[in-house]
Amino acid sequence: MNDTTTTSREGEVLELLQALIRNRCVNDGTPQSGHEERSVTTLEEYFGVSGEVVEPAPGRQSIVYRVPGSDPAAPTLLLMGHLDVVPVTERGWSVDPFGAEVVDGMVWGRGAVDMLNVTAAMAVVFKPYLVGDRRPAGDLMYLGVADEEQGGGLGAGWIMDNRPELLECDYVLTEVAYPSVREPGRLPIHPVKVAEKGPCWRIIRGTGVPSHGSQPYGTDNAVVKVAEAIVALAGSGSPVELTPEWRMFVEGIGWDAGRVAALLDPDRIDVEIERMAVEDPVLARWVHACTHLTVSPNLVSGGTKANTVADRADTSLDMRVLPGQTEQIVEDHLRKVLGPLYEEVDIDEVIHYPANSSAAEGPLWEAIGDAYESLTGSRRVVPAMTPATTDARFFRARGIKAYGVGLFDDRVPFSDFLGMFHGNDERIGVRSLGLTAELLDRIIQRLPARA
Repeated sequence: MNDTTTTSREGEVLELLQALIRNRCVNDGTPQSGHEERSVTTLEEYFGVSGEVVEPAPGRQSIVYRVPGSDPAAPTLLLMGHLDVVPVTERGWSVDPFGAEVVDGMVWGRGAVDMLNVTAAMAVVFKPYLVGDRRPAGDLMYLGVADEEQGGGLGAGWIMDNRPELLECDYVLTEVAYPSVREPGRLPIHPVKVAEKGPCWRIIRGTGVPSHGSQPYGTDNAVVKVAEAIVALAGSGSPVELTPEWRMFVEGIGWDAGRVAALLDPDRIDVEIERMAVEDPVLARWVHACTHLTVSPNLVSGGTKANTVADRADTSLDMRVLPGQTEQIVEDHLRKVLGPLYEEVDIDEVIHYPANSSAAEGPLWEAIGDAYESLTGSRRVVPAMTPATTDARFFRARGIKAYGVGLFDDRVPFSDFLGMFHGNDERIGVRSLGLTAELLDRIIQRLPARA
């Protein structure tokens, strides 16, 4: 590895990452949030070249660039990073979440991991091609996209539905960029995100009859119905689905044979997850999410006044399915867990996107292996799932392979990294910024030879 090149890129990626964090493109789920136009302006100033700006709603901007390649037969590669971040609870942070401070070799801030680090690294790698210092073999594209954190309806999803010609490509690199798994005396293992769960969000609505809160006996209280539903769902087990991607991950990640066998057995996996939770609760949570239909009641509202029996209440459920799990499985699970209560409440669908995946094979997969091997000496690349949902699904739905890649230093172990998504004290090693940029650049260079 050329350490001089990596160090040079490291500083450039850091400066851009800090600017993106400080832009505070916080997406709280409302159309008027996000303000991604701030980071679109930052990117245009960084590139020194205007891009194609798409704005479905005021301030909800995405920006697209395309550099023509020298070989019409070479594949087109899209580098896609989102610009928005999730809200923060500032009292849970050790530093200003939008200060982008560098402390002890780590840059801290909302988006440092999810995914402004990769968005910035992609921009730094893309710029020499955009300004004419280098020319790609196939078309090379960059997309800084809005609204990923709310499902992409004002971002990648909107562009695909309304301006699909802007995103015509053969392959996509995006999130989630997982850190490598390193063990003493062994070559590192590089998880590459190839699959993701699909959101099946629901709202459970309860109705009741208003009356005076001083006389609750025998009343029809909507809050109680919804509370009972929440307790039932939170306390129940959920269907297991062991996908081919999960099997490849478990068999390749280097765990001991007993753990591997248990994690590949639907009848034993829950017991093994409980064992894992004792030593590493964050990793256990991720393993559970990668192998189960999940249900998380995250919003609750109801009633009108403290002394009035509630005639309405609702809870929003973040439900996510794995590849192979259908909407019918979701409905069957709700009916089974809620029992008679299922008929007493209304259940509305908010969004539904099927889970999807990209096969771990082909030119881009081999180019990724080449790049990791040239930088780390290890070609131990394993397919990985993400329990979250990303904009990659819009491309996979059209038959376009999409992977999530990155290369990080060893400052943050795999499970600690998992815990920082949407959490407190999000941070990434500064050296990781240069490593990810170098990895992306080598993938770009290797792809034409593998096609």
